[in-house]
Order: sequence, then C-alpha cells, then structure tokens
Amino acid sequence: MYFCEKHILVIGGTGTIGKSIIKAILPEKPRRITILSRDEHKQQLLQQELGEEELLHYIIGDIRDFDTVHRAMHKVDLVFHLAAMKRVDFSEFNPLETVKTNLIGTHNVIQAATSQQVDKVIFTSSDKAISPTNAYGASKLIAERLIIQANRSGLINTTFACVRFGNVMGSRGSVIPLFIEGILNERKITITDPTMTRFMMTLDQATKLTIEAMKEAKGGEVFVLKMPVIRIGLLAEVVLEEICQREQIDKETVEIQVVGKRIGEKMYEELMTEEEARKAWESSGMFIIPRSVTITYPDVRKAEATYYSSHSQTPLSTEKLRSLLLDEKLI
Repeated sequence: MYFCEKHILVIGGTGTIGKSIIKAILPEKPRRITILSRDEHKQQLLQQELGEEELLHYIIGDIRDFDTVHRAMHKVDLVFHLAAMKRVDFSEFNPLETVKTNLIGTHNVIQAATSQQVDKVIFTSSDKAISPTNAYGASKLIAERLIIQANRSGLINTTFACVRFGNVMGSRGSVIPLFIEGILNERKITITDPTMTRFMMTLDQATKLTIEAMKEAKGGEVFVLKMPVIRIGLLAEVVLEEICQREQIDKETVEIQVVGKRIGEKMYEELMTEEEARKAWESSGMFIIPRSVTITYPDVRKAEATYYSSHSQTPLSTEKLRSLLLDEKLI
C-alpha cells in the first residue's frame, strides 16, 4: 500500500497513461489525487468516468506556467509528470512550442517540486530520446538530463527519476486506432515503411513500469521496460485481416498505401545506448540505468545487454502479434 494516505499529483492526468495510473492507485486509498491538465473537456470526461470521488481534485493549468505548477504541488508527496507535446510531426514544425512544454515545463516541475519539498517525481520519457533525429526526441533527451541533474544538488530532498517508454499500444494518436479508422472509414491504411520496427508496450505495462519506478527510485535513474518489437508492415497486415473478418469487409477492397518515412522519423528506435548498458542493471522485466556507476542495486543483476534497439531485436511473429492484439482487446 505504497500510496495509502499520500497526496499524489498527476500532471497530464487526463491522458491515456495518466488515467490508467489514477485508476491503478485509487484502490490504495491515497489521501488525495490532484489532476493537473490544460483541457477542461478531458477533465469533465474523466470526472464522468471516475464518478464523484471526493479524493480527486482537478486543476486546469499548463506546465509552462510556473505559478500554476507551484500551487498544484502544495502539500504533495509524489508527482507523476506525464504532460508533453508528443507528436513527432507537430513538434518538428513547432519546435519552439515543443521546447516550451517539454523543456521549460519540466524545468518548472523540478523547481516547484524542490520548492514544495515533494518526496519523489517520476518523469516519462521516450525511446526517441536516444540518438534523436527530431525535435521531440531532442526535447525529451534534454528533459531527461534536467531530471537526472536535479538529483546532484545536496541541498534538496526530492528524488527525481525517469521512465523511458516505447510506443503505448492503443493510446490516443497511436497507430492501431488509426489503422482501424482508416479501414472502416476510408478503406485505406497508410504506413510509412513496412520494414520499420518499433518497440511496443501495452497500457498495463506502461502503467506498472511507471508505478514501479516511483516505488524503486533512488534518484537519477532511467527505468526501461523490456518490451516486444513489432514490424510496422506486419502490424498493418494483422490489423487488416482481423478487422475485415470481424466487420465482414472484403480485404481486397482495402488499400495499404506506403507513403515513405516522414520528417524526423527513424527506421528503428533505441531504448538504451551502448554507454548506458555498461552501467545498467537488469531484472527479468526491465533495465535500470543509474546516474552513476557507483550506485548499486543488490536485488537485481548487472545488465548483460550491450545495446537495446528495435533493429537488434527479433520482431514478433505473425501469430504472437495477433495473440497480443487480441488479448489486449486492441482489435
């Protein structure tokens, strides 16, 4: 009962992962959960979904505004920082806005948390932060550095750590719902390159990793879940087959259109560099990358991996991918 009687702030709490985390920790009876986001409509929908829970407190605000973040952290024990500009294409064409949210916003979170003497802050990062080729990935890389560096001052008591995500299957804006929408409404699936590979994690995995990081963080770590690799072309084929069978659509009438790699995109993603692997620790389900080689984790072993990339991992087979999508009720 780690969260019992704790005051928890979920920044970006109306997003897919934020909602999942809130639902996961509610049964532990925290003292209060404060939900900070800038979209009043999504807050209204979340209120309707969760009901009139007295311990839920909603705040409209933007992490770009320090005063809002500072007020939201009043008497808070634990912070999940999930808010970000996440779309690669939007970030690429609006890099300054990406910096304002992903960097200035994260700096505001750090400053407010230390000022309000919060116990722990967990920041959600991305596989695109490794060897970034786009504005979004670069912003997440620097935000990771801000979070890690925040632990180096001996004058603060707040613990900061990161989790590094792959693509969360079924989350808002993710590729599977877009495939399904294209099949049903346009009889067309648009993919960038069928040989492109991506790390994919379920919503439940993302939620558990973030909560586990909150419990285990000593300060300055990056927690990386071991997750399956999926080839985009095969994903499109499996989704097409299952949706067409379910909806009684002739799959020959659905076009798979290959449009080529978009600006800022990579053919594969990375979750841990060779340099990080040298100091990483490893459990059965995740890697832990400490901020320093002097930090040890006696309950897990030193990492055997030398590099963690979707290019170096074997993608899921057709049947394993199909089973995963059906088990998670994504198709």
